[in-house]
Amino acid sequence: MVLFKNLPVVRTWVLSLTITLILALAFIETPSSLTITSDIRYRGTAWEPSCGLTESIELICFLVFIADVSVKSYLIGWEEFRKTKWLLAYILILVVSLIDWTVSLSFYCTETVRIRRILRPFFLLQNSSMMKKTLKCVNSTLPEMASVVLLLAVHLCLFTMFGMLLFARSKDKQQDKEWVGYFHNLPDSLTSLLVLLTTANNPDVMIPAYSKNRAYSIFFILFTVLGNLFLMNLLTAIIYNQFRGYLLKSVQSSLLRRRLGIRAAFEVLCSLKQGPVSTNELCVNANTLLQVLQKVEMDSCCKQAILRTVRSCPHGILSAALFQKLFDELDKDPVKQHPPKPEYQSPFLQKVQFAFGHHYFGYLGNIVALANIVSICVILVMDADKQLSERDDYFLGAINCFFILYYLLEMLLKILAMGFKRYLSYPSNRFDGLLTLILLVLEISTFAVYGFPHPGWRPEMMGLLSLWDMVRLVNMLIVFRFLRIIPNMKFMALVASTLLDLVKNLRAFAGLLVVVFYAFAMTGIVLFKGAVVPMGNMSVVSATSGNSTLKCGTYEQLEYWPNNFDDFAAAVVTLWDVMVVNNWQVFLDAFSRYSSPWSKVYFVAWWLISSVIWVNLFVALLLENFIHKWDRHSHRQSLSEIEYQTTVELMFRDVLEEPTEEELMEKLHQHPHLQLCR
Repeated sequence: MVLFKNLPVVRTWVLSLTITLILALAFIETPSSLTITSDIRYRGTAWEPSCGLTESIELICFLVFIADVSVKSYLIGWEEFRKTKWLLAYILILVVSLIDWTVSLSFYCTETVRIRRILRPFFLLQNSSMMKKTLKCVNSTLPEMASVVLLLAVHLCLFTMFGMLLFARSKDKQQDKEWVGYFHNLPDSLTSLLVLLTTANNPDVMIPAYSKNRAYSIFFILFTVLGNLFLMNLLTAIIYNQFRGYLLKSVQSSLLRRRLGIRAAFEVLCSLKQGPVSTNELCVNANTLLQVLQKVEMDSCCKQAILRTVRSCPHGILSAALFQKLFDELDKDPVKQHPPKPEYQSPFLQKVQFAFGHHYFGYLGNIVALANIVSICVILVMDADKQLSERDDYFLGAINCFFILYYLLEMLLKILAMGFKRYLSYPSNRFDGLLTLILLVLEISTFAVYGFPHPGWRPEMMGLLSLWDMVRLVNMLIVFRFLRIIPNMKFMALVASTLLDLVKNLRAFAGLLVVVFYAFAMTGIVLFKGAVVPMGNMSVVSATSGNSTLKCGTYEQLEYWPNNFDDFAAAVVTLWDVMVVNNWQVFLDAFSRYSSPWSKVYFVAWWLISSVIWVNLFVALLLENFIHKWDRHSHRQSLSEIEYQTTVELMFRDVLEEPTEEELMEKLHQHPHLQLCR
């Protein structure tokens, strides 16, 4: 009975574990990422799993997915199944993956192209309704985005042609630096200005021409102003506007479905009962609802709040409006109740409790932590230029002893004042306590190995980080103590709460980023694995004074060797570096030389999807969260009094329209599986 009750939870956990497992296979399957470094000059031979090992894990995951899609198809019926594109795509992806899996085993895992790896992110995508909504939002935004992108392409092409005419080849080699470096041909010209659109090569691309004539700077300034400041920001505005509009519709639909579900439950449970007035009123018996609620799995705090409201309802009956209001508790973020403080009989202990339980004692802890950080920074700055043999860690050791003893005393006094359970109920106290215990254990271990601090005391290095270095690094974590002062500063609290809500609501957007990262990384491995070879192309080497030197600003001269597509982990980091667009022209140049000039299409596509679309979606979410918080702040509602937790749905709560009684009943009467008695 318990198993069937928890079946949805078990299914969710099994699916989540299976998706995580099949995605994580990319790190260990050929080409394996199990090496210390991704630098192709120093990377050792990675462990490669034998043929059939990862394939067996894949097969188990595929069987779980087959079971999942089979159950879903059975439950919704054949008619609904044919209309559900996601389920049809689910089956298609599974069929293609199984065929590709069979081909891999047939070739004893020696084939280089494995399509199923690129398709794996689909399993993550289809398992999240919010990710589907976000993807649909992006899809609905594409027509408006396409118009701006087309305008951006026209802007780029016009300035490219104008630049090629302006910086054409001449007889004076000294004046041809701009042509040689950036406008040699059409692909180079397009690439140079595309990178300038992201300001990654500014002002490098302008300097040769600018050093010849200052008037040439007008060309590059006009291009940047029109492209980067106007068109790119217009693209951000369009994405934000469409994102908000579409997501608002999506959330409105979710609200309607939720209200329909609650109203359907009311209609099923209701019975005709005499109300307080002499008219028959449709209502639900409170005892019936209590029996149902006892068997329902939901958040314990919400459940207890609903049960209390039901038990206190007058005449033991609930009208439709009251029944609906009951389930608004599911939207509330219950305030955590902290255990009570211990009650001391001794007047002295009561005074101690008052003194060390006061918030001023916490402020004192922040001041001491600041002094700790400042002292560590001062000593590290003083020792920065000293040789290891000249350093004396006596002062830092003595300071550490003092501060760690204070942190220990602070923890014990707080436990005395608040009680152990109440102390642990605060996350900041748990962090401080854990940090204090770690520091204490490391300090005792240091003294046991190296003795007590004394003049000339210098614990020796043992391995990558000595015990003493670990103590100094952990000490820097004290900076997090200052996060506790944020709620006491109104505007800082507003910004901090926006960031916290952003983290809570970022799962769908982070999931989409994982999907595109994974798919592009796998595609990059197929296209560029083994393409980059150390010093494989000597065209970047120029002769200077008889010595061979690398051309400045190239992949080789900057030693970007760890950025490659030889394994999954390296590919992810490389894509991240390109997404940041700092020096991304280096990757465009390097992979066009090592593989093919058409490789630029891959990197430009990645830039469009990650830096242009996803980052703008992130900005849209950030703006929505902040505007929502700011509106509440402008109405002088204290942040501590906000009883609703800001989720993506509740973000639009103020502008959502509640469905009317007539709309709900019309929808319910049209439902094929619900037979109403009226």
